[in-house]
Amino acid sequence: MRLPLLALLARGPAHGYELKQDLEQVLGSAYPQPNVGQIYVTLGRLEKSGLIEGEEIEQSSRPNKKIYHLTDAGREALRAWYEETADEPRVRDEFFMKLALAPQTRLADQIALINKQRRHYLNTMRGLSKLAAAENRDNRMAHLLIEGAMLHLQADLDWLERCQEELEEPE
Repeated sequence: MRLPLLALLARGPAHGYELKQDLEQVLGSAYPQPNVGQIYVTLGRLEKSGLIEGEEIEQSSRPNKKIYHLTDAGREALRAWYEETADEPRVRDEFFMKLALAPQTRLADQIALINKQRRHYLNTMRGLSKLAAAENRDNRMAHLLIEGAMLHLQADLDWLERCQEELEEPE
């Protein structure tokens, strides 16, 4: 949450609730909606670390609000974030650990585990398809997020098929 908030503040000063709304608009309904409390806690931490500065703004008929802006250190952290590549391949996959350890524990059948995981992925894909149909077509980023998630799920489904083939093949 830290770096996406810095990215939004790179556009200009904003308060916490504005940042929440901006995240929701950019990412659409497929992305888990951020909790406004989490946003304010994160803003506090970013301010303590010197990546943003907050300024109290008086409001006549409402409580004061705090507007945040990016510092030079925050802009540098954001540049470094954009230079980093994304996570490495998932080699510490929890499902794979279950699959690999099932024969040793004799508490689960490997093919049953695969089938259960496959059903879960298919249900998730159906849910994403519904989200894609309901999402405003103008929000290209939300559609790309949904499409990326569905492509990852399809790759996971293909991998489950490969696991099943390998495990059902006689040794």
